[in-house]
Amino acid sequence: MDTTLATNYSNESPPETAGVRVAKRFIKVLIAVSFLGATTVLISNWWVVYNTRSQIYFDIDELPTNDVGLVLGTSKFVRSGKENLFFRYRMEATARLWKEGKVKYLILSGNNDSEYYNEPVDMQRALVKLGVPASVMTLDYAGYRTFDSVVRCKDYFNQEKITIISQNFHNARALYIGNHEGIEAIAFAAQDVPDGYSFRTLIREYLARPYALLDIYVIRPQPQKGNWERKRN
Repeated sequence: MDTTLATNYSNESPPETAGVRVAKRFIKVLIAVSFLGATTVLISNWWVVYNTRSQIYFDIDELPTNDVGLVLGTSKFVRSGKENLFFRYRMEATARLWKEGKVKYLILSGNNDSEYYNEPVDMQRALVKLGVPASVMTLDYAGYRTFDSVVRCKDYFNQEKITIISQNFHNARALYIGNHEGIEAIAFAAQDVPDGYSFRTLIREYLARPYALLDIYVIRPQPQKGNWERKRN
């Protein structure tokens, strides 16, 4: 065999099989979808935060007064059984707002999906210990999601002007939902947790914001009813 022909023959790549071509196309599509998904998440987060930034207050002296505060629920303990700082700081902020006259009444909205897990009752007990009378509290047992808590505040409790109380990252989503439900809302940012305390919570919030936009503009779900409402009906 001619030396030149032998060299050229040895340098030729074997032809791609159909399976290899399909795999390459799949990888390209996967990369494109991942890029589109990441871009959508980032833009959604920026949009929600940008459109609510003027409604969130960090200084209690600058916070306007409202009759009703909507306290968004969270678990009292983390999975390890330790105290949940999100819960603790949220309750402390709520008690302070009530004592300083920034809110007169409270709607405690959280998850109560079983007899063993009851966020509204946990919040009520914590607030009573902090000096807030139970008589100013209304418990919403069907705040399974932030969307439910905000929509039910208007539809079930007839409140259209409220102060939302949660951590800063959470307030933005709640306010955005409220804005599109015709609620005149502001929010007070409870003390945040230390950096790195709950990375999973922050990631979940980043993903929850685009989902909230789907709820508002596409899905339009009806807020769920609490156990007592199901029994009544």
